[in-house]
Amino acid sequence: MASSAPSPATTDDLASVFPEQHDLMRALVAKASRLGPVPYAIVWPCSSHALGGAVEAARHGIILPILIGDRETIEKTAVESKLDISGMRIDSVATPEAAVKHAVTLVHEGEASGISKGSLHTDTFMAGIIRQESGLRTKRRMSHVFCLAVPDYPDLLLISDAAINIAPDLITKRDIVQNTIDLHHALGLGTPRVALLSAVETINVKIQGTLDAASLCKMADRKEITGGMLDGPLAMDVAVSLDSAKIKGVESAVAGRAQVLIAPDLESGNILVKTLAFLGKAATSGIVMGAKVPVLLTSRADDATARLASAAIGALYARYLEDQKQN
Repeated sequence: MASSAPSPATTDDLASVFPEQHDLMRALVAKASRLGPVPYAIVWPCSSHALGGAVEAARHGIILPILIGDRETIEKTAVESKLDISGMRIDSVATPEAAVKHAVTLVHEGEASGISKGSLHTDTFMAGIIRQESGLRTKRRMSHVFCLAVPDYPDLLLISDAAINIAPDLITKRDIVQNTIDLHHALGLGTPRVALLSAVETINVKIQGTLDAASLCKMADRKEITGGMLDGPLAMDVAVSLDSAKIKGVESAVAGRAQVLIAPDLESGNILVKTLAFLGKAATSGIVMGAKVPVLLTSRADDATARLASAAIGALYARYLEDQKQN
């Protein structure tokens, strides 16, 4: 893994990118920058936002981008967007599908430690990642984790799954929880307090999420899920507000102080993330877990700031995986 880099970003350097209310995200990006760049395959960076995110992450010494796509389009985008890609490697391919396939090849050849989605459609991108022939699948189900810095909340929040698994069953939820716990450790955030969200704090046989939450807690007791402190079912207010937890009489190490929020399904998770982002002014980033390498699944509409934060998370997780192999 590469160790040389441009001058690392300091917290002060990133102040204009991440305002004071997002200081937790800023610190995470600065940490990734200090550790030096990680080679990443950027799949089809043919829009200003997609290419700009890669350029910004490279400028801060977080990734070494390998730009995969139509060379003419990439170079035209760089000129029109006034982005400096001089010295960056461009592997020219004709189609988004071919770009995904080439990125997977670079991973297997040891030239890339992670893969990042550019401006192609999510379905096209993920189809090339999850197919059996890609060789990137593991025994664990892939899931997506959002990382958010919410103003006035004391910890970064990891939220899953709001992007991949639509209506996960219990076994899939087990993998979702374990993937999220693993990311929390990889980011150096310690043992997470995991809230299994539902509409209520009691078991209700008519609400499947409450049954799944109780089962997941027992699975953690039996060490089928490790590395985190689980509690659930918990309503959102009880998960993040000590006052609400006290009023409702819910006492646990998690209630009111959650660092991980597990949604019962994709719809509720997606609504939660977007509410925090657009109404709660949270800084967002995200990553796909459960593959052999980190996969960054940014939205085509994500700005360069969200892509920079996602790159930082991806770089930190890639280093974590490398350390795990060596230990």
